[in-house]
Formats: sequence, C-alpha cells, structure tokens
Amino acid sequence: MLSIISPLYRAENTLGELVSRIKACIPDQEYEIILVDDASPDNSWHEIERLAEIHPEIRGIKLSRNFGQHYAITAGLDAAKGEWVVVMDCDLQDRPEEIPNLHKEAQKGFDVVLARRVNRQDNFFKRLSSKIFYRTLAWLTGSQQDESIANFGIYHRKVINQIIGMRESIRYFPTMVKWVGFRQCSIPVTHAEREEGSSNYNFKKLFNLALDIMLAYSDKPIRLTVKLGFLIALTGFLFAIYTLYRYWIGEIIVAGYASLIISIWLLTGFLLITLGMVGLYIGKTFEGVKNRPIYIVEKEI
Repeated sequence: MLSIISPLYRAENTLGELVSRIKACIPDQEYEIILVDDASPDNSWHEIERLAEIHPEIRGIKLSRNFGQHYAITAGLDAAKGEWVVVMDCDLQDRPEEIPNLHKEAQKGFDVVLARRVNRQDNFFKRLSSKIFYRTLAWLTGSQQDESIANFGIYHRKVINQIIGMRESIRYFPTMVKWVGFRQCSIPVTHAEREEGSSNYNFKKLFNLALDIMLAYSDKPIRLTVKLGFLIALTGFLFAIYTLYRYWIGEIIVAGYASLIISIWLLTGFLLITLGMVGLYIGKTFEGVKNRPIYIVEKEI
C-alpha cells in the first residue's frame, strides 16, 4: 500500500486538481491520500469533506490550530498505513506525476528517494532565502544540505517508523530524514510553477524556523560562544601585560578613559550575548520537558 501525505494551508482551490492528478498517475495500486488541514483560514476543510465523499481513498485530518507544516506532516505520518509513504506539498509545485518515478527508483534497493528540484520555479526572494537557510544549516550542523531538496520524496515504512519514534517538540522533516540514515538517494524532478497565491513562509517565519532548527539540532552556537570567550580572555590578558609594561617604563600617567569604556561595553555585550544564547537553549529544553502533544487533532474523516 502507498500512503500519500500532503499538509494543507490555504489550499481550497488546488485540492481538487491535486487529488485528480494523484489518482490519474497511480491507477493500479492500493493507496491512500492523507490530507492534513493545518487550521487553514479558508474553506480547505470543507473541500476535504466534499472530496472524501467522492473518493474513498481520501483521509482528512484537521488540526485544532495552526501548528506548522512539519507538525502537520507528523500528523500525517502517524496516520499513514502504507509500506511506502510519499510526502508532498499541496501547491502543485511538487508534481504528482513524479510519484511513479520516485517509486520506481526506490525498487532498486533504496529506503529513501528524494526529489531534487532541477529548475526551481520560485521568486528571487524565495530562492535566495532558501539558499541562505540551507547553507547556514549545513554550517551549524556540520552536515551536507541541498537547497534543491525539500519534503517531496518517497520513504519506506522502516524509515517512517523511526521518524515517528522521534517525539521531540521541534520538528523539521528533512533533517529528521537525514538523521535516521538508511539507504538514500535523490533523482531530478520537474518543479512546477505555483498554481495560486504565494508562499506562506515570510521572512519572519523563515527566521523563526531557522532559529528553532539551530537550537534543536546543533550546539555549535554555544561552542562558538565559548571559543569567542577564550579569544576575548586571551586578548584581555595580552592587553593587561602590555599595559603593565607601559606603566613600568613610565608611559602611562593618567588612566585612559576611552580604553576603559570600550572594555566595559565590549565585555558587557559579550556577556549578554552569552546569557541570551544559553537562555534560548534553556527555553527550548523547558518546552521539551513539558511533554505536550506535538499536535492536536480536531476532526477526522
């Protein structure tokens, strides 16, 4: 059985075409289509209900509030029953016609086959922010990241079971897939233009997502803070020796006001940065130990 998961947000006008194109490209295999409504403000849920009455393959999940794309993916993964699971976006930029190609490649012995977008049909800001995001993530986590690969791909049940078992409060599906390992590959796919509207990821959301991922999957910021602290301490020690030397040879008569102010501001700023960085990690740890559910389901169909 094949499970196809698509998290939804403002997808009222694209759902019908999404379902029809999925059904057209998978005619001879048992499958289910899991549509997860992430508390979309439009009529996406009513459209899911309408489609579910027509197509018995559809399962609809409505979350109680907007948890975020990767939390909606988790809800779909928890509900999926298939031996193979496809995760794709709802905006039709991930073309359903590529699913047979992904499945065919997986039959060569791969547990994960990722879709590599050769020519991304996104605007300049989206491409630039994505490139900066993935390069920063690669530097922080020490792992290779490819900005042409996102959520779209096919995953074997044993991979999905391991990801389901990871119940941490901060979710980012591509990094979790990379972390669990298994045999992975990618194939080039055609990336379509967005059918309607624009991406729901603005700069603020991208920044918050990057910050969450950095805190959840890397301790490099704290390591860099420690290294910077040692560098400042070494610089201060050398400056102290130099100042004492000048005092002994009689070059210093009146203590310098400028050097004192600069030192105070520099060290105070560094201390505040250090405390802020540690505070962010403590805050995310506090969120994790609450052990709240990752998402809440309001309705199912």
